Amino acid sequence: MAYKPSPALPPAVLLRQARPLRRLLSQAERIAHLQRLLESQLQPAARVHCHIASWRDGVLLLIVTDGHWATRLRYQQKRLQRQLQALEAFANLNRILFKVQPPLVPARRQGQGPELSSDAADSIRGSAEGITDPKLRAALERLAAHGPRKG
Repeated sequence: MAYKPSPALPPAVLLRQARPLRRLLSQAERIAHLQRLLESQLQPAARVHCHIASWRDGVLLLIVTDGHWATRLRYQQKRLQRQLQALEAFANLNRILFKVQPPLVPARRQGQGPELSSDAADSIRGSAEGITDPKLRAALERLAAHGPRKG
C-alpha cells in the first residue's frame, strides 16, 4: 500500500486548527492587545522604547531599549502602575519590572562603510604626499581612494 500524504492546508487554517499553533496565536494577539493598552498610558516619546515581554501572576515585565528610558520609566513606575491597574486587563497588576535590551541591529555587509567626503579624501591624499614611510603612505592612498576626487 502506498503512502498518500494529506493535502496541504493554507497557513490561516493551520493556525486556527492546530492546538499548539492556536494557543501561540492567541498569546500573540493577547500580548499585542496589552501592548496597545500600555502604549495608551505611556508618553508618546517612550512608546517606541518599551515593549511587553510577559504578563504573568500580576507581574508585568517590560523590555526597554536602553538604560536612559529604563530610568525614566522607573521614575514614573508608580503612576504607570496606577493607570494600568485602572484598566480591566491589568486589574491584578502588583509589580512592573524593567529589563534593558538594546534593539537588534542587522549585521553590516562587508564593503559597506561610511561615505568619505571629497574634502576628507583630498585631505588624506595631501597628508599621504608628505609621508616618507611607504607602507603608511600606501595605506593613506588606499583610504583616500574610497572618496570622490575633486575637479
